[in-house]
This record gives sequence, structure tokens and C-alpha cells, in this order.
Amino acid sequence: MTRTSKLLGASSAVALFALGMTSAHAAGTTAGSTITNTATINYQVGGISQNATTASDTITVDRKINLTVAEVGNATTTVTPGSVSQVTTFTVTNTTNAPLDFALEAGQQTGGTAAHGGTDSFDVTNVRMYVDTNNNGTFESGTDTLVTYLDEVAADATRRVFIVSDVPLGLTNGAIAGVYLKATAREAGTANAQGAAVTQTTGANTAGMDTVFADTVAGTDDSVRDAAHSARDDYTVFAAALSVTKTSRIIDDPVNGTTNPKMIPGATIEYCIAVSNGSGAASATAIGVNDPLPTTVTWLSSFGVKVDGTVSSGVCQADGTTAGTHNAGVVSGTIASLPQGTTKTVLFRATIN
Repeated sequence: MTRTSKLLGASSAVALFALGMTSAHAAGTTAGSTITNTATINYQVGGISQNATTASDTITVDRKINLTVAEVGNATTTVTPGSVSQVTTFTVTNTTNAPLDFALEAGQQTGGTAAHGGTDSFDVTNVRMYVDTNNNGTFESGTDTLVTYLDEVAADATRRVFIVSDVPLGLTNGAIAGVYLKATAREAGTANAQGAAVTQTTGANTAGMDTVFADTVAGTDDSVRDAAHSARDDYTVFAAALSVTKTSRIIDDPVNGTTNPKMIPGATIEYCIAVSNGSGAASATAIGVNDPLPTTVTWLSSFGVKVDGTVSSGVCQADGTTAGTHNAGVVSGTIASLPQGTTKTVLFRATIN
């Protein structure tokens, strides 16, 4: 802060004050601007008005570094195992009273409670950051810009940042990956180049523009008064929860027929492959079932391969559609769709050689 004054040349006076300053905004009066306060002294000598005398004081407004990173939407991002370019969205707002650049960091949570509940249990891959170039709120890979920092963010301005990630295969339904976005203030001034780290002024107030770290509320992954702020979001896996059971039962044999048949050569065996999807899981589609037969049995072509059958009281029913195939000793069938909480079967018969 600078201060100047002019000595007054009279002893009796009435002081009037006039204030001159630059315009202010929500972040506060612009850093580096000056505020001048002028006092005017009017007086008389022998009843005659004399020339007024003034005195001024000028200060330089210091820079108050502050910012806010916030998740957009306040909801988890639902993802499928193996999906790519899954998006979670944040805003970065410059509440400093000056333009700034912001270095960006997309990080991953390590265990603990995720932003929307549940426990962080896996990491996403190929994590990258994009700025919403056309400001439409929707990630567009061909339009939005891949970034590592935000360039020349004006005071009170907000930029939208997308964290875009890929999801590994093999994840179970309900698995959660926590991510965070951290922004750290950097010096502005040169377009298309990340500025230097911001340094806080130490010691007493100076005549020039000092810098104060005013971020007194920590984010999820930063500290207070570190010229940074952060927020978290998470990805939650919505997957099918398939389980498979294969059973067999004897239908008949060449000696006993259907009365208490035994597993002897020539006996007919019914094989059932039951596929179940857990409650609350995502629907599974295009479920391909393949069962190579051992050389000790021969597929019974007259029965065929029945698909989409049901299970009643633990027993597979021969109520499916004859839609499967047998080729080179492999029985195959496709279950087109399996909603959560349901079971469907692939059923066929073979004889013991």
C-alpha cells in the first residue's frame, strides 16, 4: 500500500471527504488498482474565504487469491465395465480479484468413503481433462480441448472441466472409483502459456501489490491457504451379476427304460446350463453358452438344444425354444436377454457311449 499526503496550511477548518476508486465486482476491487481519498479544507480569514487546501491518500489494492472447485450434478456417474470416455464434470471459479491461470490435477481416491457413499474400490484408467470449449455443458471429444491448465481466467469467471476416463473390465456390480479435480492458482498474463507459481507476500504490507492466500476453506484434497481447491466425484459400476450352474439327470437307459434308470452305456443324460442374474444388477444381453462334449457321450440330435428355458423348484424344465446348435462336438446356445433377478437355461441331451 502507498500513502501520500499534503500538509495543511490552516488551523481552523471543516473537512469534506471525496472518495475515488475503480469499480468492484464479486471477487472484490481489482488487484493492483489504486484507491485515492481526498480531503478538502475550506476556511476564512477576516471573514473572507480563502483558497481551499486539499490532502490526498492513495493506496494500492492487494491481491486476494481464492478459488472454488465444485462437482456438477451431485450424483455418481454410472458406468459399465469395459466402457470408455466416461465423463464426470466440475467447475472452477476464480474468486480472486485478478485474472489467474490454474494448474489442473485429476487424481484418484485411494480407499475410503466415496463422494456419494460406498467405498472406493478400483481405479479408472486413461484419465484426462478437457475444458468445455463451447460452454454447452456436454463433453464433445471433437470440440472440447484437452488441457492440463486453465488459461487466463478472469476474476469471477467460471470454467467447466470434464474428467474423462476408461473403465476396466471384470468389475462387479456396485464397485466405485473416486476421482478428484484440484486447481492451483498460477500467474496470468501470457496467453496460451501456464504462468509461474503464485507466491504469497511475507512480512509487513508493502507499497506495491501484495498477494494474500485467502482460501480459508479446504477442498477434499488440498489444505487451507495453499492457493488451491479441490472436489470429488465418483464412478459407480452398473454391471450384470451372472452365475452359472451346470447339472445333469438321467432320463432312461437301454435296460431299465425310465424306471430307476442307471448311468450305463446307452443311457440318456439331460444336461442343463442355468444362467442367473443377480437382483439389482444390469440386464445382460447376447449371453453365449458353449459346452464342448467329452468323447464319451454323443449329442442327441432328435432332442435338439433348447434355449431360454426355466427352472422350477430347482429342476430345469424342457420348455425352451429349440434354437441352439451342435457343431464339431460343441453345443452352443444364445440367451438374448437376462434381466436382473432372473434365470434362463440352455438344455440338451446326450447318450453315454
